Amino acid sequence: MTKIDIAKIKQQVCSDIDSRSADLISISHEIHAHPELNFQEKFAHDILTQYIADSKLKVDRSAFELETAFDVSVRGGSGPTVAVLCEYDALPGIGHACGHNIIAAAGLGAGVALSAVAELCGGNLRLMGTPAEEGGGGKVEMARKGAFKNIDAAMMIHPSDQDLARMNAIAIQQLFVRFEGLAAHAAVSPDRGKNALDAAVLGYMNVAAMRQHIRPTERVHGIFTKAGEKPNIVPREAEMDWYVRSDTIESLQPLKARITKCLEAGAMAADCTISFDWQKNTYADLVDNLPLLTSYVQNSAQMGRALTTDFLPGTGGGSTDMGNLSYLVPSIHPMLQVAPRGVSLHSAQFAEFTTSKDADKAVLDGAKIMAMTAIDVWLSETLNAEAQKAFGDGAVPEGVL
Repeated sequence: MTKIDIAKIKQQVCSDIDSRSADLISISHEIHAHPELNFQEKFAHDILTQYIADSKLKVDRSAFELETAFDVSVRGGSGPTVAVLCEYDALPGIGHACGHNIIAAAGLGAGVALSAVAELCGGNLRLMGTPAEEGGGGKVEMARKGAFKNIDAAMMIHPSDQDLARMNAIAIQQLFVRFEGLAAHAAVSPDRGKNALDAAVLGYMNVAAMRQHIRPTERVHGIFTKAGEKPNIVPREAEMDWYVRSDTIESLQPLKARITKCLEAGAMAADCTISFDWQKNTYADLVDNLPLLTSYVQNSAQMGRALTTDFLPGTGGGSTDMGNLSYLVPSIHPMLQVAPRGVSLHSAQFAEFTTSKDADKAVLDGAKIMAMTAIDVWLSETLNAEAQKAFGDGAVPEGVL
């Protein structure tokens, strides 16, 4: 059997990505200019899948019963199957302030370049469009439909204000709360009313008091989405939207129970009723696969991006549905710098940097590093074995699916 020159194949995919640089950067900018909310990413879905089709690859549009998901499968042999993931939804009001346009273009570049060498490497590729990361849980919906079965490694990159091999992404579940009271004239007959806004405010204060006594790494934050109709009417309805985050999906469960008690106490004090709507797509904490991550770090160094697999202080607290996938498949989710240090994700300022020169460089670097890492998985039996060993028995905690 002819010995395969891994370095030469890596150079081939990097050259392929460079040859597509104008297209990939243009697609990143086009998606940025057409921000779409979760499950509504029609423009992004179409521009990505059209490029894939133009690259002579068969693409399953609107895959897994989701209108804006897509799936590409390239069979190259009996080796491992690597999935490269794209995200492309935006945020309300501030557009691509999380830089998903960069994620989409980098994943596209890596996937198309890898498709040309899959058979040579004897590996298999999945290039997947995963909608609705910003709260919709697209990957969770896809996983329930079997999208990630028989995959040996999954990867994506994410923009940030610094280069990071790993971020401490924690578990989250969204909660909608509704308080119901009784309307009355607030001046003439307030005694006949039951104030739903008071119930909500008291519940909010209970949660605020509780925050001192939760883990330093846990986060609970909420807003009022309905608070009455007019000042001279005792509010008959109040509604709130909460994000509840904990270190892991398992430690999230007792925190949810504490939140429930706090809000129920507010309703009880104001003699109102309360209903809870916990959103079905809980986001799990992200479990990085260290052997895969080590390969990524080594390939990243070739792009001049020096990384460590250690957690760095101040890089945690966010959440992603990639966390759920990391319980199902050995996964990595590194970060690439596109903005100056200290510029926060999910800010209008960060959105301005997601089409900068650094952002364009991140598209190309991210595509190359992921492609080279995928080649390592395909051609190194040791790496694949170590990744599977680190993944463990694949036990799936409650709430992941």
